[in-house]
Amino acid sequence: MIFVTVGTQKFPFNRLLKKVDQLVKEQVITQEVFIQTGTADYIPSYCHHQAFYSRKQFGEMIGACSILITHGGAGTIIDAIKRRKKTIVVPRLSKYREHVDDHQLELPLRLHELNLVYTCRDENALPDALSKIENYEFDTYHSNTETFIASVDTFLQADAPTMIPGRFRT
Repeated sequence: MIFVTVGTQKFPFNRLLKKVDQLVKEQVITQEVFIQTGTADYIPSYCHHQAFYSRKQFGEMIGACSILITHGGAGTIIDAIKRRKKTIVVPRLSKYREHVDDHQLELPLRLHELNLVYTCRDENALPDALSKIENYEFDTYHSNTETFIASVDTFLQADAPTMIPGRFRT
């Protein structure tokens, strides 16, 4: 199953929805497709869809899918990477009025370089992206959160006796 999510932005992401719906119609995509359409004006004709999912349902959809196609939202991308989902990111772009700027390109491009997701800037390249990731192995995400927290804790413990509550030390 392929799960497509466009997030909760007030801007529609019709460009992605139309392309996925077209690919299902043309049988380029033969798997079952579920789309979270958000605020879209476009209503898919060939895919299961609903505007929004509860947090629980959303997690279940990501858990069940074999491929996730998502906008460039950091939360969804990181969740998918942690679950080792094959993820194609199609960032919202300001030139299509899908967002106020192109910040959704930055994270996906970096994660693409790290071999954690496949970034597809142009929805017309989606068939190629799907073909490439079908048998592709992405790298495993390794969090450094614990290391970061330990280093901050060590720093704070070392400076604790010289810190004055409510004031910055100079």
